[in-house]
Amino acid sequence: MLPCLDEAAALPGVLGGLPAGYRAIVVDNGSRDGSPEVAAAHGATVVHEPRRGYGAAVHTGLEHATSEIVCFLDADGSLDPAQLPMLVAPVLAGKVDLSVGRRVPVGRGSWPWHARAGNAVLAALMRRRGLTVRDIAPIRAVRRTDLLALGVHDRAFGYPLELLIRAAQEQWRVVESDVVYRPRTAGTKSKVSGSVRGTLRAVHDMAGVLR
Repeated sequence: MLPCLDEAAALPGVLGGLPAGYRAIVVDNGSRDGSPEVAAAHGATVVHEPRRGYGAAVHTGLEHATSEIVCFLDADGSLDPAQLPMLVAPVLAGKVDLSVGRRVPVGRGSWPWHARAGNAVLAALMRRRGLTVRDIAPIRAVRRTDLLALGVHDRAFGYPLELLIRAAQEQWRVVESDVVYRPRTAGTKSKVSGSVRGTLRAVHDMAGVLR
């Protein structure tokens, strides 16, 4: 599942890097750069979600998925799809309920200072609630029916954080694994880490989930 907003430059590499047997659903969130057409040309199922927001795109993709286990990652090229089987394996084996990635930046500019600072603030807030993960699960694997039953309500940037909070409340078995975090593909711009304003907006949305 790839939520997408103006990621045409990155989609060929991301979709081409999917492991064998993985099927892509690209949820377009109002792109103006031809992302839906690029995604379709590279074999993805394209779903349109007109309501702006990361959570809206993710939830719509989840509703359209049919596989037992679903995965989520950004469509900007910063995360390597080849890492998905590592995350899926413990879920498939029944050892965990939610498998998430912890970003390990590789390459200059992969994780700007303001985005790291925002993540640190959120991590501190999560630790106060007894959550031991160190990142906000930008890439994850989970059983589809379990995630639907969890009832995550946020439709903006607070979705990943609410997912972790609800998983903890339901005493899910959560495992966090290191994943490579690369500079996003040239020609794309992050809606979160691409600017201080974007980071502040994301932190605001996520902090609201904690209130």
